[in-house]
Amino acid sequence: MERRTFLRATAVGGTSAVLGGTLWRGAAYAAPAQPGTGPYGPLGAADANGISLPAGFTSRVVARSGRTVTGTSYTWHNAPDGGACYADGSGWIYVSNSEINPSGGASALKFSATGAVTGAYRILSGTRQNCAGGKTPWNTWLSCEEVDRGYVFETDPWGVKAAVRRDAMGRFKHEAAAADPVRKVIYLTEDVSDGCFYRFRPTTWGDLSSGTLEVLVAGSGTSGPVSWAKVPDPSGATATRNQVSGAKRFNGGEGCYYANDTCWFTTKGDNRVWQYNAAAQTVELAYDDSLVSGTAPLTGVDNVTGSASGDLFVAEDGGNMEICVITPDDVVAPFLRIAGQSGSEITGPAFSPDGSRLYFSSQRGTTGTSSGGITYEVTGPFRN
Repeated sequence: MERRTFLRATAVGGTSAVLGGTLWRGAAYAAPAQPGTGPYGPLGAADANGISLPAGFTSRVVARSGRTVTGTSYTWHNAPDGGACYADGSGWIYVSNSEINPSGGASALKFSATGAVTGAYRILSGTRQNCAGGKTPWNTWLSCEEVDRGYVFETDPWGVKAAVRRDAMGRFKHEAAAADPVRKVIYLTEDVSDGCFYRFRPTTWGDLSSGTLEVLVAGSGTSGPVSWAKVPDPSGATATRNQVSGAKRFNGGEGCYYANDTCWFTTKGDNRVWQYNAAAQTVELAYDDSLVSGTAPLTGVDNVTGSASGDLFVAEDGGNMEICVITPDDVVAPFLRIAGQSGSEITGPAFSPDGSRLYFSSQRGTTGTSSGGITYEVTGPFRN
């Protein structure tokens, strides 16, 4: 994914906002907000699965909470949340968290080279409210507990090795994780209204058993230079976010995604997408719905992933039940919409290794309950 250089532009009412390489002003910024615009064209009518997609794309259901996954004997977990894909020979694996408390944990779906489901199994059990997480460069899945003093668990997507609790990564209300192989750190978000943005520096890259937990320190503005400070007590006996003076606060940290010196993360309390430039050590806003003229195209920001083309795909918790795309030239538009599931949220977007398939879930489906979750696959001509 290409890293974008963001410029300061004038938005609605003369308020300045960081919007990207294109200078957006007034009506020009509102243009991409109109339904149906974007790099993939307008959304079509809802298909048999209730999903509206651009021309050339199709959807299918690959798993439902409480039901046996087709072709297996495994019952899919409730409240599917964060997810990631892993290459598996000529096929691939999609892992998915379960955001229920107690029990939680995570499961996996295994696919053949043709996309047929060939297996399903549990990779983590006995944990609490596993919300999002992140993929490591050594092909493990970091499953994060979204509870006070929650843990990060390192799991094996193949289900062969036992999951390991990674205490050194801190105890707080974990949301998502993203690995930066250049600086050899793991970025972490915290889902509370006065949460922080963290990074974990392992003593040895590839081994998360020990290391240093740090918190981002910055001024009160929405952009500028930042620094990192060690969290004295990662065990969270005193909340980790309150241990370092000057730690920058973020209103409900959610999804987190790294590519090419940039870590993108979302905050649900103020509906923003942030950009941490790891090379320059600066933080800037990439999207802020309060600065959109007219109806904002993206509300209820949550999980985020990216494609090889440089597009960000941001899932909505509520909103219009959409996954929206933010392009490198700053177009923000719906990529898909789920109808008839207003009591749910979209979770776990992740691309197959070749970039041709997008997996995600509706956490509570048509029933609005954790037992109503539905996991989908969308196939089509993605910009890669």
